[in-house]
Amino acid sequence: MTLWQRHLAALALLAAAILTLFWRDAADMAGIWWNSSTFTHCLLMVPMIGWLVAQRTQLLRPLTPAFWWPALVWMAGAGFVWIVGEAAGIALFRQLGLVLMLQGAVGVALGEKLVRGLLFPLAYMLLLVPFGEELVPLLQTFTAHISVALLHLSGLEAAMQGVFITTRAGFFEVAEECSGVNFLIAMLAYAVFAAHLCFKSWTRRIVFVAAALATTILANALRAYGTMLAAEIWGIEAAGGIDHIFYGWIFFGLVILIVMLVARRWFDRPANDVAVEVHGLDGPVRFAGTGRTVLTVALLLPLLFAGWGLLVAGRSAPLPPTMAVEAPPGWRDVRMAGTPWTPRFDGADQWLLRHFANAKGQVVTVAIGGYERQAEGREVVAFGQGAVDLDSKWAWSAALPAVDGGKTERLLHPGPVLRDAATWYVVGGAVTGSARTAKLAELKARLTGGDPRALSLIVSSEAGQGGRDAISAFVSASGGAKAMADRALKSR
Repeated sequence: MTLWQRHLAALALLAAAILTLFWRDAADMAGIWWNSSTFTHCLLMVPMIGWLVAQRTQLLRPLTPAFWWPALVWMAGAGFVWIVGEAAGIALFRQLGLVLMLQGAVGVALGEKLVRGLLFPLAYMLLLVPFGEELVPLLQTFTAHISVALLHLSGLEAAMQGVFITTRAGFFEVAEECSGVNFLIAMLAYAVFAAHLCFKSWTRRIVFVAAALATTILANALRAYGTMLAAEIWGIEAAGGIDHIFYGWIFFGLVILIVMLVARRWFDRPANDVAVEVHGLDGPVRFAGTGRTVLTVALLLPLLFAGWGLLVAGRSAPLPPTMAVEAPPGWRDVRMAGTPWTPRFDGADQWLLRHFANAKGQVVTVAIGGYERQAEGREVVAFGQGAVDLDSKWAWSAALPAVDGGKTERLLHPGPVLRDAATWYVVGGAVTGSARTAKLAELKARLTGGDPRALSLIVSSEAGQGGRDAISAFVSASGGAKAMADRALKSR
């Protein structure tokens, strides 16, 4: 077996071990690529990365591979990112940790010089991690504001309520699919790839990527405006059909074409330029170790973190037999009134929904989802969880000022019917309205042996039944969200 064959076999063994140990995260990531239109471009990125490596193969063949022990630090850092994701229930971190471990495996098996020669393909692998959906509310709001401004400039009447726009032609929602996040993430992957191939100057590369992303955001807002303008001219049904065809098959390609045509005059990398400059990579090998030692440690590190993950994932604690919500002074139990609304608590061990009213005619709904432990598919903070059930007719409309520190937002139901909702998360005994803080509390509880139980507490009210003011009055009369959570958990 030649030296190169030995090192490539070691890389294959190490990569196979990592993918076997973390198969769930690899399968989840591939499933997202296949099933989510936002990340379908990742299926093309895999062969693109292969092509980038193939470009460099002949240039890197004269270099000497080595078992590089500093890459063990890389793998340990990747394992820590993974265990943070496992403990906090954040798939993004787990999948990022997996990709970083595979990158580290390349360093372990091939050495510093080969890592430097393969630096761009390795870095480009990071864009295989599904991320960016956190930008959806921001992009929805931005698109709505720009669309309304353009409608007004066109002399058309338009009123905006969060991400909902009313014109003479009809009622429009800048839905998650219309936020342009899938377009933006795909453009990031394309722009980074094109910047690497077309530019040598780092300044030009950065400017090109930034300009491509800005153009994408503005173009998406222009598309939404065009849809509403078409509805004014041809009617809302015809405009919807045009939008689907135009956006799905033509629009993305047109924006890419415009970006490339405008940027072409600044391309400074010749088409026949070498894929990677290998001068300076042919010196003596540094920090090399024996294959037996380095590979043994490299194989033990993923095993260590996978075992640690099993330990932190299994703890649970019982909830009270029944979670209590009391009618505070001045409030009484009532039947559900108005448009039905139910939050979403997937995997909850207990949940309740009660309705209260006061003498002023204000009505609130209190919903609690209780978890004896959190895991994948049973989390208080997760996409599609909480006040807005994606399978219902309710949709997020706008953010509102917080009530007692709770995340407060406005929902909209076709009609339209408005409903305000305030959400608190109870994790590790702490109450917060911040999803980020709740995730950090979950991470701390799972890594340090704290209380594994969690609650999602939501108080909501239709706008016609008091809305945010009713929520504030009820929470205040109840002694605050913390007191309500303590009573539900019977911790006092």
